[in-house]
Amino acid sequence: MITQVRLSQFRCFDSLDVHPGPQRTYVVGKNSQGKTSILEAICVLLRLQSPRTSTVTDLFKSKTNGFALEGVFNDTRLSFRNTDEGRQISLDSKVQLKSADYLEVARVTWFANTDLELVKGGGALRRRYLDFLGVQSAPGYKRALSNYERTQRSRNALLKVGRHRREIAAFDSSLIESGELLMEARAGLCSSLAPLARSSCEEISGQADTLEIRYRPGCNGPFAEALAASRDEEDRLRQTVCGPHRDDIDIALNGLKASAFASEGQQRSIALALKIAQALHIENLHGQPPLLLLDDIFGELDTERRNRLLMALPAHAQAVITTTFLDWVDHTASDAIFLLADGRLTPRK
Repeated sequence: MITQVRLSQFRCFDSLDVHPGPQRTYVVGKNSQGKTSILEAICVLLRLQSPRTSTVTDLFKSKTNGFALEGVFNDTRLSFRNTDEGRQISLDSKVQLKSADYLEVARVTWFANTDLELVKGGGALRRRYLDFLGVQSAPGYKRALSNYERTQRSRNALLKVGRHRREIAAFDSSLIESGELLMEARAGLCSSLAPLARSSCEEISGQADTLEIRYRPGCNGPFAEALAASRDEEDRLRQTVCGPHRDDIDIALNGLKASAFASEGQQRSIALALKIAQALHIENLHGQPPLLLLDDIFGELDTERRNRLLMALPAHAQAVITTTFLDWVDHTASDAIFLLADGRLTPRK
């Protein structure tokens, strides 16, 4: 459970202290007040990456050269500072040279309006969905992903300038080894997620719709064989044409392709179900649910779906939720509610 977060020079905030409650915390405010930035800061602090951008300087407050985030999760104090000179992470004031121990402290599931693109958008978004989960749940996933991306970039650079095949082949062994690990892990993730997403979709929609998700590998047959068979096409296109960077997830509702035949309401239910499945998978694997960060997703849902979504969330998960209004929520005494305006966060009385 996260109990304290301090933002310094992060996005639109000079400084801000956040004290989430033990169960559900609502951050209420008009648009463009920084609600999303608060959730993003929590995610960056706990997972060392933003769900919104891969460019770290995007996180710096305007006209500054860095940011600092500090917080307490359970009994552990975390610190993440990033400047033009690089980053520094620490646990209980002890600097960590590697991120492995740091990332074991907390796990996160992020919900946003843009999740609809998981159903409608391109495969890169669905690969990112699997990667965000894989790094938090599959041993060796983060290393395999980093190795694969680094090797693919090097290999593509040689293909682009038309270097001799012998030079290109020097990267094949590393590409295949890390690629096979990724594909095996992603296939396993999809198998575990499928029943969780199916039941969550039914719960959110209130209908007996059948959601199916299937892993679609980015090559036909074993990766090593597919890579060898693709040499002519690689030489023609000057890039690696098969492998995990072409992986995808096939999503169908009642036997039909969801992106083409599901209504927008159904697509939103599917996207939410995919994210809830992430959280449930982490809970099943680690014995406790991840921290849930829900970014202003309720305005696009009718009242019934809003409340069904809240009911479908893991029962004992801590959640931080941003919204522009709260008149649709039946509050409990344990809910914490804060109002955000003009850079200040104040408890609602």
